[in-house]
Amino acid sequence: MILAPYTTLGLGGPARDFVEAASAEELVSFVAQADRDKVPLLILGGGSNLVISDAGFDGQVVRVAGKGISCERDGDQVVVTVEAGEDWDPLVERAVAEGWAGIESMSGIPGQVGSTPIQNVGAYGQMVAETIRSVRVYDRRTCQVVDLGARQCGFAYRDSVFKQDLGRYVVLGVTYALTISDISGELTYDELIRRLGASKAPLKDVRDAVLEIRRGKGMVLDPADPDTRSAGSFFTNPVLYGEAIAALESRSPGHPRWDLPDGGIKVPAAWLIEQAGFTKGYTRGPVRISTKHTLALTNPGDGTTSDLLTLAREVRDGVQEKFGVTLVNEPVLIGCQL
Repeated sequence: MILAPYTTLGLGGPARDFVEAASAEELVSFVAQADRDKVPLLILGGGSNLVISDAGFDGQVVRVAGKGISCERDGDQVVVTVEAGEDWDPLVERAVAEGWAGIESMSGIPGQVGSTPIQNVGAYGQMVAETIRSVRVYDRRTCQVVDLGARQCGFAYRDSVFKQDLGRYVVLGVTYALTISDISGELTYDELIRRLGASKAPLKDVRDAVLEIRRGKGMVLDPADPDTRSAGSFFTNPVLYGEAIAALESRSPGHPRWDLPDGGIKVPAAWLIEQAGFTKGYTRGPVRISTKHTLALTNPGDGTTSDLLTLAREVRDGVQEKFGVTLVNEPVLIGCQL
C-alpha cells in the first residue's frame, strides 16, 4: 500500500502492512498485536501533519477510522467526547452551529481529532489545550487504556507529552469542554480582530473570517489549489529567551515579536523565512514554498520527500545564517530527518 494518497502532501512510499481500525477497540487490538510481534508501528490519522520518506514504512501502518461523538451539558458548558478518527473541521462546524464556543478560531484545519492533542493544535489565538478536559489513550508501555486529564497532557506551544514520547501513547478519543454561547470569547489575534471589527463576534462570523483568511494563505484543503498540497505550517514560530533574544536583536533590531508572560518572545517564522530571501513561490526543483504563505512547503506536482526536505534544509540553514535562529519542523517526520 502506497502511503502518499493518505497524506496532504501526496508524498510517502509503501507500507509493508496496512490496516484500518474502525473503532477504538480495533485500534487497541491492532497496536497491541504489533507490539507483541515486535513489528514497527505507524499510527496514521488524516496525514495532514506528516512527512513520510520515499522509502515508506517497513512495518505495520494502522489508519485510525473510528467515528462517534457524544455530548452532555455541564452547567454553562457542553462536554463533547469525540472518537479519534472523526475529522476535525466538521466538529468545529458543528460546534459553531450548536453554539459551543472555544474552537471556532481553529476552523479549516485539516486532519483528525486524535491528532489535535498531540500537536496541541492552535490557530488565530486559540489552542485545543484551552478546551481539552481529558484524552483517552492506549499506553503501550503499561498496555492499559487510561484517561489523562489536561494537566497530565503536558501541553505547551505545539507540544504535549504525546509529542514528547510519540511511541508511547495512542490517542483513542478526546473530551472537550466548550462554553455554551453564540458569541466568541475575547479574541486575541490582531488580523482576526481587524477583519471582524470587534474583539468578540458571533461564532459563525469568526469561523467565516478564519476560513477566508486561511484560504488566502492556501491553508484550506482544495484539490484545485496546488498550494494546499502541504503539511500546513512546516516550521513552528521560534520561542527565544535571554541571550538568544539579545543575539537576534543585535542582528535585526525592531523585528516583529510577541512577548510571552515568562519573559520569552515568540518570533514569526514566516517573517524570518521571507527576510532570509525565501519569498512566496520560491522553487527548488518540483517543490516550492507556497505562493500564498511562506510557512508552507508544497508539492504541487511530482515531487518527492527528498525534494521537499532539500528545500526545508535550505530554508532552515538560510534563516540560521542570517538571524542565528534555528527553525524546527512542525510536521512529524517518518523515516527521514532534516
